[in-house]
Amino acid sequence: MFTGIVEEVGAIGTAGTRMKVNCRIVLADTKEGSSIAVNGVCLTAAKVDPDGFWCDLSPETLARTNLGALREGSPVNLERPAAVGDRLSGHIVQGHVDGTGEFVSLDALPDGNWWLKIRVPTSLDRYMIHKGSVTLDGASLTIAVLEDQLLGVAIIPHTYANTILRSYRNGTRINVEVDVIGKYVEKLLGSSKPESFEPNS
Repeated sequence: MFTGIVEEVGAIGTAGTRMKVNCRIVLADTKEGSSIAVNGVCLTAAKVDPDGFWCDLSPETLARTNLGALREGSPVNLERPAAVGDRLSGHIVQGHVDGTGEFVSLDALPDGNWWLKIRVPTSLDRYMIHKGSVTLDGASLTIAVLEDQLLGVAIIPHTYANTILRSYRNGTRINVEVDVIGKYVEKLLGSSKPESFEPNS
């Protein structure tokens, strides 16, 4: 489990299905088999080097997230799992990305703040509410506006300076994880079945 509080911006050292992430801070207590959220995707550190860690990307991960589009040097948000007894400064984040949104705009506001807008898939819109939580590329954010599949969130200076969102450009795909509580409520009410992933045979 994660909280959506990004600890470090790392960089892709080797891209592909066997990916290396160059980093420093999150290596402090990471060992082989540890989980690390990369752009909000829970991955297993298959090998740990002095300057980063290696992880394997499954077909589902490549299909549902933006990790397959990363190239050598691409910046990524990193977070270690929450430890028992830690303060949960963000919200409950599983690291199980539900889909990707599309960057629309990032506009400057007074006092170093920013306004981020992304277009979210129709299938995820129903799990989002005004003032609810959403995870974008692993960062826990509060939904300020949601209309016609456009999601608006306010970005404070700290988040802008310490995450990858300042690097977003036209066409950027952003990993989206909705609040897990909404999905459980939907399942209990029996209103619909979640989308499933079927690998190519």
